Amino acid sequence: MTYAYKTSGTCSTQIDVELEDGIIKSVAFTGGCNGNLQGISRLVAGMKAEEAVERLQGIRCGWKETSCPDQLSRALKAALAAGK
Repeated sequence: MTYAYKTSGTCSTQIDVELEDGIIKSVAFTGGCNGNLQGISRLVAGMKAEEAVERLQGIRCGWKETSCPDQLSRALKAALAAGK
């Protein structure tokens, strides 16, 4: 299942997540810090979505209330809910 998530409060504008049986197959960010987001995408590939959510939720970017990793956790939660 592929899920597109519109981000809020970050430089990236969208996250496309591909899940298979609760496992992250791929993540692609639109916008944002290209190198860092490629790194995050590769690190979470193959990980259980629930584990990634636990590790990434609540991370802040400077003074902002959220970050690209936090938005990814929200995208994964939404994708998991949509797949049920």
